[in-house]
Amino acid sequence: MPVRRIVIAGDPVLHRSAALVTEVDDALRTLVADMVETNDAANGVGLAAPQIGVGLRVFIWKMANDDGVPATGHVINPIVTTSRVPHEPPDPHDEAEGCLSVPGESFPLKRAATAHVVGTDLDGNTMEFDATGWFARCMQHEYDHLNGTLYVDRLEDRWRKKARKAVKRNGWGTPGHSWLPGVDADPFGHGEDDAPDEHLA
Repeated sequence: MPVRRIVIAGDPVLHRSAALVTEVDDALRTLVADMVETNDAANGVGLAAPQIGVGLRVFIWKMANDDGVPATGHVINPIVTTSRVPHEPPDPHDEAEGCLSVPGESFPLKRAATAHVVGTDLDGNTMEFDATGWFARCMQHEYDHLNGTLYVDRLEDRWRKKARKAVKRNGWGTPGHSWLPGVDADPFGHGEDDAPDEHLA
């Protein structure tokens, strides 16, 4: 279960829809295990396969929640539907979101308060649950990755301009950029013993 490199904004796999998983085999099981290991090393709360360069519709999470859903899990070929996204501006402090594929940056984004998730697991079982609060935000964030959307693509104009400047400042926006959790310096400043950051997926 090696930690894999996390690709950064500009890599094509992050900007196109991922393919449906058609077979649950040892390769997929290894992929999910590697995603869990990578997410732990990155202090994240979620990780989608495209973030490690694999264009398949699967994501994992590690996040405590109030919805009766296990704090760690994975979902294959998910469908995520949400409540209406409020029209008011996001709170710059309480709704700041981050992404392991836009490392070291965070910007406020308004998300729906609830998300309904349906998919399957590695054993072929159907899974279905409702997520609320930051867990719902995590589900929406990871599902966006499967559809070729980064959270910075959803920002309001003011914050989108800041995000674009950050991408340019860091030299991203083109293929070939990545970082290796546990080896490269943590871009969000976590220590080895820090708990997962609920803002990062």
